[in-house]
Amino acid sequence: MSSRHEEFKRAKRLRKRAVFAVQGGLLVLFFAAWETAARLGWIDRLLFSYPSKVFRQIYVNMADGSLWHHLGITLGETAAGFVLGTLLGTLLAVAIWWSPFLSAVLDPYMVVFNSMPKVALGPIFIVMFGAGFTSIVVTTLSITIIVTTLVVYNSFCGVDPNLVKVVRSFGSNRRQVFFKVILPSSFPAIVSTLKVNVGMSWVGVIVGEFLVAKSGLGYLIIYGFQVFNFTLVMSSLIIIAFVATAMYQLVVYIEKVLLSRR
Repeated sequence: MSSRHEEFKRAKRLRKRAVFAVQGGLLVLFFAAWETAARLGWIDRLLFSYPSKVFRQIYVNMADGSLWHHLGITLGETAAGFVLGTLLGTLLAVAIWWSPFLSAVLDPYMVVFNSMPKVALGPIFIVMFGAGFTSIVVTTLSITIIVTTLVVYNSFCGVDPNLVKVVRSFGSNRRQVFFKVILPSSFPAIVSTLKVNVGMSWVGVIVGEFLVAKSGLGYLIIYGFQVFNFTLVMSSLIIIAFVATAMYQLVVYIEKVLLSRR
């Protein structure tokens, strides 16, 4: 039995390494194809630039310190939108699960608000909160809160009713049912929401920076378009992809910790 378990663990490690190797190979192949296509004139070098020039741009911005300033601002806005959106969305989901009356009242409003284009709300937030950090974070919250609320609330409602009946048969009240059954059973959905919110937070922040910011990665993208420096645009996009991937991996680690303690 022990030998079979060791073989299973060894096969799992080998598969993980194979997946990582293929992922790395695809990334290298992508950059190689991009560089080759630009060098041979298959794509417009002015519009798409090419990797060697893009990474040189990143190095220059890192060396002169400008990258760290813009990256720090965008990271702060993204972290605030991510954390607040997840917490407030989860709390709202708890509130409407706790009160069926509140759920019935808010349900159509949440559906309508979720369907509204958030970019259209950006100017309103700018007028309300000013052109700065707060309006960008609020724009992000307008994207993340409703998504979090809907996903987590549906997870609460999807818990096996037989589990709830068993706990209630022992005399548990609504609070005990929630903390003993509903919340632990919904950990996977909450973690999945964290994964979704990584992308949603970046979308909200970049959209907000497009509208009002004078610093940040979103500002660099807009500035690059304005001065036709598409290398700056591509370098900003690559940095966003790298940092968003790092945030996603952090959420995956949190998922492992939560589910192991479940």
